[in-house]
Amino acid sequence: MSTLLRADRVVAPDRVLSRGWVAVEDDRIVAVGEGPPTDEAGVIGPAVDLGDAMVVAGFVDIHVHGGGGATFGTGAEQDRRAIAFHRRHGTTTLQASLVSAPVDQLVRQVRDLAELVADGDLAGVHLEGPWLSPARRGAHDPRFLRDPDPHDVEALLGASPGAVGMVTLAPELRGGLDAVRAVVAAGARAAVGHTDADYGTVRAAREAGASVATHLFNAMPPLGHRSPGPVTALLDDPGCVVELICDGVHLHPAVVHLAVAHAGAGRVALITDAMAAAGVGDGDFRLGSLAVRVTDGVARLVDGGAIAGSTLTMDAAFRYVVDVVGVDPVSASAMASAVPAAVLGLDGDRGRLAAGQRADLVVLSPDLQVRRVMLAGAWVADT
Repeated sequence: MSTLLRADRVVAPDRVLSRGWVAVEDDRIVAVGEGPPTDEAGVIGPAVDLGDAMVVAGFVDIHVHGGGGATFGTGAEQDRRAIAFHRRHGTTTLQASLVSAPVDQLVRQVRDLAELVADGDLAGVHLEGPWLSPARRGAHDPRFLRDPDPHDVEALLGASPGAVGMVTLAPELRGGLDAVRAVVAAGARAAVGHTDADYGTVRAAREAGASVATHLFNAMPPLGHRSPGPVTALLDDPGCVVELICDGVHLHPAVVHLAVAHAGAGRVALITDAMAAAGVGDGDFRLGSLAVRVTDGVARLVDGGAIAGSTLTMDAAFRYVVDVVGVDPVSASAMASAVPAAVLGLDGDRGRLAAGQRADLVVLSPDLQVRRVMLAGAWVADT
């Protein structure tokens, strides 16, 4: 099955194509261009004119706990509901995140989610805890936080080999640097987050193999002119990808601009950190074992008031960085798709509108609202 998609704007990896087109054959992009389609398109099937739309690569979310009223790790029906919800908002690839819990419970959750990883519905599992700093725990139950014991690390990484794609931990904990090495040796990404570490300890974690900053600025000490802390160590390192939650709550737009200007779009990954409340509205929910109340779209712990994830979707994050922060669409697309795909090791397969990539794309209106979503060459229903 071949299809030619035409639109006012097509966001290619290096520029925006005006009256651009994307040629799709089966589940692959075979060509992308501007103006009248060339013989390179090689399209036999019908042309679909998307009018005044902007077409971007399918979004990739490497840090998401749930959405649409469902939480990852609480049963297959919930898992699939969360995946379907985020797909309707343009996320064609996602990694399911788990919050801190007893190790045996996390092992069971990883094994359950591994089935979806094997089926290709998830790109992996992200362990956000339990090896986090109690001082920077955010919305993690302090009863379950612990130092990374080697046996626990081995149990979780080996629960279903290859399923765990990323582990967030605080490197200053006893055994923290060894845990970073173990995560990397297992083929997963080690991320620094929920940490009270100083600059030197974070640099040591980078040398041990950590390569991602979990929601930079949040759940870590602020940048200080005498104590530069983790923000400086992570933001200033050319080999580190920094996650940003761009919902207008977690970060001021000037801080987002600062991070993007310093790191460059090629090192920034937009994430949602979404919980079950995303797409549901205000009310009472749970994140792991903790009670959460959502008011005016902001999720906070009932006990203590800490921000508890978000109600963000990736299309909203894309709109925010373009409309509020002032990031150009090419850079925003890299941050929402290409960079997180590279974190997952999938940059050769998805994250860009380019020949050879999987045909994952999002059709946006001129005001950047989702109109249609394509996953592996097929339109996703109910967008």
